[in-house]
Amino acid sequence: MRNGRRGKTSRARATPDEPARIEPGSGNVFADLGLPNPDLALAKAELVQHIRDLIAERHLTQAQAAKLLGIDQPKVSALVRGRVAGYSIDRLFRFLNALGQRVEINIRPGAGSSRERAVVVR
Repeated sequence: MRNGRRGKTSRARATPDEPARIEPGSGNVFADLGLPNPDLALAKAELVQHIRDLIAERHLTQAQAAKLLGIDQPKVSALVRGRVAGYSIDRLFRFLNALGQRVEINIRPGAGSSRERAVVVR
């Protein structure tokens, strides 16, 4: 059911007498949800956020953005809604280039913590 009541979960709901349990996130919602390739999913989501912001800042219509990115308007619509299946990181980089952005990749040693994100998009 899309808008209806969801099935029971393993977590107990808070009652008015007991506070809700809050668990800190890892910083990657995709990992927290147990999805495959969470670092890749997060990187793509952050790149798409930059693309969406650039389109909005320039007041581009989806048709104008489509022409600039070399894709059709329905694909721009899907992209700005976060549907990134079928888009590689490389292709998202090319979209950013088409929007006048320079993409730099920096590689450096980690801090040693396995909990620290492996991919950072700024």
